Amino acid sequence: MQDGVETDELDRAIVAALQLNGRAPWSLIARLVGASESTVVRRAAVLGDSGLLRVIGVVDVLRCGIGVPVLSRFRCRPGSTYEVAAAIAARPEARFVAVVSGSADCVAEFVVPTHAAIGRVMVADVPGHGHVTESETHAVIRTFVSNHDWNPGVLDPQATAELRDAAEMPFEDRFREGLPERLNELELTIVEALGRDGRMSYKALAQAVGSSESTAKRRVESLVRRGCLRFRTLAEPEVLGFAVEFMLWLEVEPGLLEQAGQQLAGHPSTRYLSATTGRFNLAGQVALRHYGDLFRYLTDDVGALPGLRAADVTLQLTTLKRAWVPTPAARTEIPPP
Repeated sequence: MQDGVETDELDRAIVAALQLNGRAPWSLIARLVGASESTVVRRAAVLGDSGLLRVIGVVDVLRCGIGVPVLSRFRCRPGSTYEVAAAIAARPEARFVAVVSGSADCVAEFVVPTHAAIGRVMVADVPGHGHVTESETHAVIRTFVSNHDWNPGVLDPQATAELRDAAEMPFEDRFREGLPERLNELELTIVEALGRDGRMSYKALAQAVGSSESTAKRRVESLVRRGCLRFRTLAEPEVLGFAVEFMLWLEVEPGLLEQAGQQLAGHPSTRYLSATTGRFNLAGQVALRHYGDLFRYLTDDVGALPGLRAADVTLQLTTLKRAWVPTPAARTEIPPP
């Protein structure tokens, strides 16, 4: 485990609670995990200091009309994959970067201003282009489920319901229709501040953005209600007891894409799933507890999807960036340039 920090069942429960609700009060988390509030705060601080846990606020770029997510796959010259991955991770447009095995060597998610800007990133200014032998791009056109929505299944249903409104429609379904929201200057400043610390108190947030505490609270609640702001808990799957993480790339008959997407999005192992353009029209990120679960997952769960034509798996070997934030592995496993 990173920096010699060993995690146990209580740590997993605390991280799971924050995954369900990144701004849940420490008192509520303590009650649900069966520990004192001081113990929970101390454990969370240790995980945070080691880089294994962080809560941030993230803006929904599609909902707010400020960017288009693009998933990219790269093949690299032998021995250059980590150099290419480091170059990609250094790009401000890169939201997610991982070194993988299989039909690709590196995968990344970029957020570009418009779909037309894909050409600049993937054609005119390819990161590590001297070592990239092949690349393909898939623009996200519909998100079925995001990492924010993932329930790792660590806590019991009662605790889960207290942390997250079980009756609420999935986030992406609530805000799929309608014109993009436009954020004003204060809202953009709030989003930027919460992007550094998603558990920042309203008092601290008000000081950071130059408003009253009541105004800061109202603005945050409005951003969440309008689907502009989510709170993302950044923790590597291994902290929650998941040994395998991979990207899943599927080709599905267009007429059955919605049905297949909804079915796969409902699987407890699905962390992220979107419909995309390109050779694969359904792309997802999946976490499994054991490597031995992979075969049954592919045969029983993926194999049962309607309209499935082809499936590809790229195992994540090292994840360097999540939600624009470098992971602990980015500090320890990327060789210097």
